[in-house]
Amino acid sequence: MFSLSSMVDFYSTFGYIAVFGMLLLCGLGVPVPEDISIIAGGIISGLGYTNVHVMCIVSFFGVLAGDIIVYSLGRYFGVQIFNRKIGKRLLNSSWYDNILKSFQKNGKMVLFAARFMPGLRAPIFLTAGITKFTGYGTFILIDGFAALISVPVWTYLGFYGASNMDVLLKWMKNTKIGIVIVLAVIIAVYFIGKLFKKKIVKAEIIMKNGDE
Repeated sequence: MFSLSSMVDFYSTFGYIAVFGMLLLCGLGVPVPEDISIIAGGIISGLGYTNVHVMCIVSFFGVLAGDIIVYSLGRYFGVQIFNRKIGKRLLNSSWYDNILKSFQKNGKMVLFAARFMPGLRAPIFLTAGITKFTGYGTFILIDGFAALISVPVWTYLGFYGASNMDVLLKWMKNTKIGIVIVLAVIIAVYFIGKLFKKKIVKAEIIMKNGDE
């Protein structure tokens, strides 16, 4: 497992290409924390090796490309991917069943939330591809919107904390908690709105029947 300092050393040497390539591998389930990879990219920008704004863009497309590859593997192989090594590494049958139930219960919000759930991103995106839960356009739109939230947060956190990585590690912990809270609020608002909409529709049906 790579540490933050080792990632910084590696990225300092190879720059944008290393960040983009590593994020592709993260999307495929390589055991390197994606958040750490993005923060390390921000740190080398803070140290003067790269431009932070360009790094943010590179990280965004690296994250999105990795997710699209996983989704595409699911669409291409379907359930046959369970017979392949990469499928067995990314997803097991019990997780597949649980994710399917989550899709049925919570809809496309699951795809949005997956971007903020390390360890569950690849299984969820792979399942979305296998089941063709959404088309490419919808998947990219949802995942891209979520990445527009997470990637800049981690990139600029690394940039501004580059001079003191000990303090940065504390910020990472607090920021991760903050992101989880924000995500929970978004999900709560979504479901409250959905419930409220159902009640309005139900009330309209009752009123319509009453008029008849």
